[in-house]
Amino acid sequence: MAFDPDHLSRIFYGDETIALFIDGANLYSAGKQLDFDFDYGKLRSLFANQGRLIRAYYYTAIAERDDFSAIRPLTDWLDYNGYHVVSKPAKEVVDREGRKRLKGNMDIEIALDMVSHADNIDHMVLISGDGDFRAALRAVQAKGVRVTVVSSARTKPPMLADELRRQADNVLDLSDLELLIGRD
Repeated sequence: MAFDPDHLSRIFYGDETIALFIDGANLYSAGKQLDFDFDYGKLRSLFANQGRLIRAYYYTAIAERDDFSAIRPLTDWLDYNGYHVVSKPAKEVVDREGRKRLKGNMDIEIALDMVSHADNIDHMVLISGDGDFRAALRAVQAKGVRVTVVSSARTKPPMLADELRRQADNVLDLSDLELLIGRD
């Protein structure tokens, strides 16, 4: 079944202020599982056209040990195209098998920014399926802010945590938005 674009007009009110919070690692993982690339210009425009987008945040950890990080061209583009990029250095950790991995959780930064903006906006869009954000959603909703979560329950396993889905005022599945925000 095709996505009904009028569905967005039932979720967003044209005069409301909107802030967008993107969990970069979560969105990247969902895109890989759904097998499509995002056009971040289209993504920002999609929500800017639903009301008055006052801020679009993109959160990511960046590997600092390399001369070149694959995420740098994206974050540079986002910085120049209407996004506020929030980043921190990824940490190198060694797992139980002795393998080195990069770790960089941005959950606390996202949650704090959501709560700090709650007094100045009408509607938040969280692009993440991480259930850890449930308390942050509850806190901003207590201030009268409506929250739309964008993630996917159609991935295997689902990227959208059930507790986050239940807390959100609205949920949009990324797979339904592919024609609107996917790269051509």
